[in-house]
Amino acid sequence: MQNGFAAAVAAGKINHLSKEVLADSVAWTAHPRFPGVFLKDVVPGADTKNVFSQHLVRVDDGCEIGRHAHDGKWELHNVVAGAGACVLGDRVIPYVPGEITVLPANVEHTVTARGADLYLLATFVPALA
Repeated sequence: MQNGFAAAVAAGKINHLSKEVLADSVAWTAHPRFPGVFLKDVVPGADTKNVFSQHLVRVDDGCEIGRHAHDGKWELHNVVAGAGACVLGDRVIPYVPGEITVLPANVEHTVTARGADLYLLATFVPALA
């Protein structure tokens, strides 16, 4: 169960110049490749002319976003709830609330939830398609 900042983001508002979107109206979708991983597209690329996108990511306890890289896309993780780890290149980075990780384009990484569901606010530049 999410709490704190992750719950506030999931239930908050996304404000744009000409519209307001209630985040709880944006559905969680299952990741197509990684079981136990879910995405809430809080700012889809279509809303920024594909300059960036932002996603609330939930990794269920004991699950992982397996080793992968994003071709030509930088990624920024803000850990907002839960616990786990990120393997970035050869580094193992503990993931606890407050951790921020910069993931360069084309660098392989893995994210694992351990002991609790893990929530990340992930930003992609350019936008994730």
